[in-house]
Amino acid sequence: MHTGQRTDKQAARSPAAEEAPAPTRAAKEFRLEVRDPREVRPDLLDTFPYEYPGSPATVEISTEEFTAVCPWSGLPDLGTVIVRYLPRERVLELRSFKYYLLSYRSVGIYQEHAANRILSDLVRACAPGWMELELDYRVRGGVHTVVRVRWPGAAP
Repeated sequence: MHTGQRTDKQAARSPAAEEAPAPTRAAKEFRLEVRDPREVRPDLLDTFPYEYPGSPATVEISTEEFTAVCPWSGLPDLGTVIVRYLPRERVLELRSFKYYLLSYRSVGIYQEHAANRILSDLVRACAPGWMELELDYRVRGGVHTVVRVRWPGAAP
């Protein structure tokens, strides 16, 4: 006879445990695509002449749409990129900058390496007087990380 009350054995099991299916073979074999950092496309970066080379103007570019993947897990890393620089003769063209950042989309790269790589590619493209880059990743696993790099060297 069913009384509608749970037994001790039933009460000890959580409803989620009863409903969770066993992983399928496909789930066990699932692998995320992780591309090599050599596939980043600095050749996409374009510049245009700065018409006021004797007049210092700090340029700041930011986007919240940076995506790469963790090289260990293959899970996406989402972040904000902020670039500040003093143009000398060349200015970064923003459309090309966006395409360049999109080339990181499936690349497995650690945040610290991504920040340094982006800075290096941007400096090579526009030869600024100075440049700073901040890469702020969204919280993952309860940890928040911001990486700041500067060219040339440390801030005065």
